[in-house]
Amino acid sequence: MNQYNMGYHLKEGFRSIFTHGLMSFAAVCMIVACLIIMGSFSLVAVNLDNTLGDLEAQNEFTAYVDESLTEEQAKALQGKLERLANISSATFVDRQAAMDQYVERYADSENKDLFEDLPENTLRHRYRIHVVEIEKMGETVKAVEQISGIAKVTASLDIADGFVTLRNMAGAVAWILIAMLLIISLFIIANTIKLATFHRREEIAIMKMCGATNWFVRWPFIFEGMILGLLGAVLAFFLQWGIYSLIVSAISEQGGLQLIAIVPFQTLAARVLGAFVAAGLAIGACGSLMAIRKFLQV
Repeated sequence: MNQYNMGYHLKEGFRSIFTHGLMSFAAVCMIVACLIIMGSFSLVAVNLDNTLGDLEAQNEFTAYVDESLTEEQAKALQGKLERLANISSATFVDRQAAMDQYVERYADSENKDLFEDLPENTLRHRYRIHVVEIEKMGETVKAVEQISGIAKVTASLDIADGFVTLRNMAGAVAWILIAMLLIISLFIIANTIKLATFHRREEIAIMKMCGATNWFVRWPFIFEGMILGLLGAVLAFFLQWGIYSLIVSAISEQGGLQLIAIVPFQTLAARVLGAFVAAGLAIGACGSLMAIRKFLQV
């Protein structure tokens, strides 16, 4: 397609938008609605994954040091623990600090007096261990248990597995919904553009009878669809930003929802805009190709 044809096709695409203003407006509205729905599901998935990631980062397990080791020997195990794969940090907690935490935890209980006179050596030295990948926590626990000087390890592997399963399920459901919405959006846009194309069927037939190739006829409609898709993508981006900001404000006012880790839209804006523009252009172009296919059979 030479430069002259490209300019002609682009000019025809713009002309068609204004000639069929009502149908163009309907197509843009449908693109905006579809992109906002897909964008909302995607942003929910991103925030859910971020929230689960924060909860996973807080997940830890405890390794108890053998009672026969002195405090210096117990502290010497830190280097061995941190050299193990998948361990991000190993924090040493001595007997006294563990006892203070234990007493503080039950400070408001009815039996708090029972914990005040316990001997210092009642509890063991221990390590609070954070992992890099929660999926490998089971393997990491087994590796820690093999270190000489570690008496036992306690880890909530069921909770860790639950986090992994929930994250994987949430991601899978989100991608399935997005794919379904994309397909539905494509057919809706194709039918919307087809209504506009229907009024130009005689023009297409005349062009075909004059010897125009199928692609010569297609390109103005493709450019028209891409322009409508780009316009819809930009409008959808700013509407999505406003909706997201309103939801974030509503969540921040609810004290019971503080566990939800909201990702600021500013950090996602470039990716959202890029995804919307790519989706809008693709939906517009593919929708136009699907819409015009029937009218090329002259």
